[in-house]
Amino acid sequence: MYVDVNTIITAGSLLTAVVVIFSAVFAVYKWYLRQNEQDKEIERMKSEQCLLTYGILACLKGLKEQGCNGPVTEAIDKIQKHINKQA
Repeated sequence: MYVDVNTIITAGSLLTAVVVIFSAVFAVYKWYLRQNEQDKEIERMKSEQCLLTYGILACLKGLKEQGCNGPVTEAIDKIQKHINKQA
C-alpha cells in the first residue's frame, strides 16, 4: 500500500475531528458534574442557614421572656414572617 500526502492529511484531519468531539463531550460532562456539586453545596448551605435562623429566633424569644422588648419583638416578628413566607 502506498501512503501519499493526501492520505496523511486525511488521517490527520480525521484524528483532529475525533479529538475535538471527545474534548467537547468531556467538557460537557465536567460541567454537569460541577453543577451537581454546586447543587449539593447550595442545599447544605440552605440547611445550615435554616438551623442558624431557628437558633437566632430561639435566642430572641429567650430575651423577650427575660423582659427585653422593642427591637427584640420587631426582630422576632420579621423572622417569623420570613419563615412563613419560605414555607
